[in-house]
Amino acid sequence: MNHRQTGNQGEEKAARYLEQKGYRILERNFYTRYGELDIICQSPEGVLVACEVKYRANTRYGDPLEAVRQDKRLHMIRAFRLYLLKHGGFEQAARFDVIAVYGDGRICHIENAFYEGA
Repeated sequence: MNHRQTGNQGEEKAARYLEQKGYRILERNFYTRYGELDIICQSPEGVLVACEVKYRANTRYGDPLEAVRQDKRLHMIRAFRLYLLKHGGFEQAARFDVIAVYGDGRICHIENAFYEGA
């Protein structure tokens, strides 16, 4: 299995997890010139959420949550702005979440993991 297929499996697990928690998936793999947003969804409370999903079979090379560094956050912010422009969502509450999917099946969901000024 290649990295893309493995990543897709992690994203699929994260999407199912979110749906079980009452989130509504709006879009997957939203591509922009700034990069990709893995999952865009709406929380049960109506908040628009851009989710970054990171999968690691093991933590030998670090925890997946550590992989969302400053440069990735900046790309996510810029990509999410384009999504909001395209879909007219600037009036809606929004946030950035990070979801770590581990090889042993665990999922760690960090809500409001960072904000636009971070």
